[in-house]
Amino acid sequence: MQPTNLDAVFGALADPTRRAILARLTAGDRTVAELAAPFTMSQPAISRHLKVLEAAGLITRARRATARLSHLEAAPLRDATEWLAAYQAWWDESHGRLDALLARLQADPLPGPTRPSQPNDPARVSHQRRNRHVRNEGPGT
Repeated sequence: MQPTNLDAVFGALADPTRRAILARLTAGDRTVAELAAPFTMSQPAISRHLKVLEAAGLITRARRATARLSHLEAAPLRDATEWLAAYQAWWDESHGRLDALLARLQADPLPGPTRPSQPNDPARVSHQRRNRHVRNEGPGT
């Protein structure tokens, strides 16, 4: 599938009405009136959604007698799924590495303080005072 077609597929799938239309078409071919029935929009509005789906290759439309039927085309959805599957593998691998790091840290925690020093921590304030004193005793003071 070409990237521009993939863009069109994801663009078409971005709208919840178009996703609902595709879901209805999984049960078989439907007329515009049948597709419009559950929605509170006009048939011309549904027709505009169908044109977007058709341009993306997600449906085909054909005349049968006086009715114009819409038919679900699975290939673009398969191509989009394959494209997403590559990212799923990447995320699974990333999560696997993160799980391994977490297990290693839980098994062998880092030595040292259990909390970072706070700005007003007495030990930190005392250290800052000593450093200030040492800085003032440099050459030329």
